[in-house]
Amino acid sequence: MTFRPFRNVIVCHMVPGSEDKVGAVFGHYDQITRPQDLGVIGRSLLSHDDLYIHVLDRKQDPEVSGQRRGLPAFQQIAEEIGPYVTPYPSYWENPSHSVAKQFYSWVPDGEVPEDRALTVIIQRMKPDAESDIARVFADSDAGPLPEEAGVTGRWLYSIDDVFVHLLEQDKAKAVAVRQNHESPQPAFARVMADLSPYVSPYVPDRWKSPKDSVADSFYRWDADDWTPPTAE
Repeated sequence: MTFRPFRNVIVCHMVPGSEDKVGAVFGHYDQITRPQDLGVIGRSLLSHDDLYIHVLDRKQDPEVSGQRRGLPAFQQIAEEIGPYVTPYPSYWENPSHSVAKQFYSWVPDGEVPEDRALTVIIQRMKPDAESDIARVFADSDAGPLPEEAGVTGRWLYSIDDVFVHLLEQDKAKAVAVRQNHESPQPAFARVMADLSPYVSPYVPDRWKSPKDSVADSFYRWDADDWTPPTAE
């Protein structure tokens, strides 16, 4: 059975152009601490306009593993990135309020290719639209489009007015899918049309095509002494 990490998605404001500074802080502490000892096996940092997106991969949901301790050097990291990264939600009171809420997930039945790519898509969403967005994707994921597009997993998150879509794909099909996004196939165009009452571009003035909603990755760390379990 294919191993899939448990993912937390953290969303904050970030000063545009500060990616190198923020990435360097994490690079330093990921070298001198061992996040994997607390169940963390990878992290991706991405940016989109004034947003900072931190995708944290864990071996297991902390609710199951019981590994609830804060990450190594959490306070030092927070202080060092503080000039660049600030809370996003209007209701923010503590760090847990920066963690986006997962409201939908889909994975195909059976095995999926080992060589998979993760794309992070960012949009604005209308208040309390999670159930409508989930319904649109559930309808689409029940049909042939995911297989045709090489989709190997989908996870949807919300935080305040931000919608985060983690799209995992078979890398071999990713280029073809991107081309389809430039000239959408009817099924993909229908999904976009069905979503349009609930989501919109994060920065409408700069949006020309779906690729303009894709966040840019600027840092990646993976635990080099851990391998996923294999099926028995």
